[in-house]
Order: sequence, then C-alpha cells, then structure tokens
Amino acid sequence: MRKLIVTVLAAALTLTACGGSDGGAGDTLRVGTLSDSKPNAYQENGTYTGFDNELLKAIAAKEGLKLEFAATEFSALLGQVANGTFDIGSSAISQTEARKKTVAFSAPYNYQALGIEATETAGLTDENSLAGKRIGVVQGTVSDTWLGTNAPNAQAVRFPNDAAALNALKTGAIDGAVFDQATAEDYAKNNADAKLKVTKTITTTIPHGFAVKKGNTELITKINDGLKKVVADGTWVRVHDRFEPAAPVPADFKPGQ
Repeated sequence: MRKLIVTVLAAALTLTACGGSDGGAGDTLRVGTLSDSKPNAYQENGTYTGFDNELLKAIAAKEGLKLEFAATEFSALLGQVANGTFDIGSSAISQTEARKKTVAFSAPYNYQALGIEATETAGLTDENSLAGKRIGVVQGTVSDTWLGTNAPNAQAVRFPNDAAALNALKTGAIDGAVFDQATAEDYAKNNADAKLKVTKTITTTIPHGFAVKKGNTELITKINDGLKKVVADGTWVRVHDRFEPAAPVPADFKPGQ
C-alpha cells in the first residue's frame, strides 16, 4: 500500500510540472500547436516544426525555457490556453481585438497575409469573384472573418483544420479556399497534380503573437525578451528564410532594428 501511495504522488507531481506553469526555471511549458499547417506549424517525422514553432524553440533556448508540444484544432486552441491546458499557443495566431478578450499575446513576431487558392481554371481571381462559390476556410481563423467581411455572398464552408480544407479543394468539394498566404503557396507547390494556384495575396497589418493565459506576465516578459534576442542576432531571419523564403522580411524583424 505504501508503494502504491508513493507511485500515485509521483504521478501527480509529474502532471503538475507539465501544465499550468508560470514559466519559471525548470518548468516544462506545454505548447498547443497544429500538426498540418505548413510552413507555420506542423509535424514532420514525429517532431513539431514550422516557422512559428522553430522561432519559439529559439526564444526558449535564449531564456532557458523547456517546451513540450502537442497538437490541437485551431478553433479550440485559444480556449485551451485560457483554461490552462496549454501554457503557450503557437500557430500564426493573429492578434485581433476579439481574441485579446480571451488570451494575452506576446509582442508581434510576424504579420498576417492571406491567399485565395483555387485551381488554375476556377476563375477565382479576387474577393469579387467569390460570390456564389463554395469557399473553404478553417473555422475561427482570420481567413474565416475575412471571407465574411469581404465576400459576404460567398458560401463559406468551414473546416476544423487545413488538411480537411485542402482535401476538399483537391477533390472539388469546394471551389476555392482562403489560407494563410505562406500555407497557400506551400500547397500550390506540393500539389502539382491538383493544379492549385494562389490567385490573390491579401496583405494585412495584423500582427501574429504567441498566446498566453491572461495574467501570466512573467511568461510574456520572457517570450518578449527572447524575441528581441533572436531578432537582434539574426535568428529570426534565418528561421524565416528556412520556412518562408519567398516572403519579404518586415523591417521590424531585421537585425539591428
């Protein structure tokens, strides 16, 4: 019986250390991310990678933080950060005013850009051409909001993740889709048989940020401090060039800024 009690206590301590931490030394921070959203956040050969996750790893290395990644759906991620399931949300999360009511954000580490994607013969060239068309978006994303605002006569078809939307696009279940611009370019490049094309890029000034539970100022301070360091020493640019080589580097993230 004594051995059983000790085992249960050890398990409880392990679970406590894995989640809901404040980012102190020795804590393992649970990071909620996506498994299928190239090039920002995805899983490859059992490892979570992508621009956002590799940048976060670099920040953590600067600050002595330990990370543990786990996949979730984007529509659930911010709620899971807010309730303490995850300490950090990492998945090209745009810092909208609505989202700031649920979670706190780090300083900006990139800016949002969207891409309309369709087959080469679909005739979807801009937002005005989407009326009456079935257009896929991932539920709860900026793409979802953008479509409702800029193409209200399009028929929005909402999916839980990028993979489901891409599959629907490739099989003809939808006429087009709106993804993050870098993701859309990656899909066009790696699905040549489907003859996909990014027909329009929409740039915005909406910043991306890592999501953190409100009130966890210690963790936000560490992330922001590490972000300054990886920008200053050129790490940001190196990670960017690895995952998004075709995208311009915003002036904010060039070394020495």
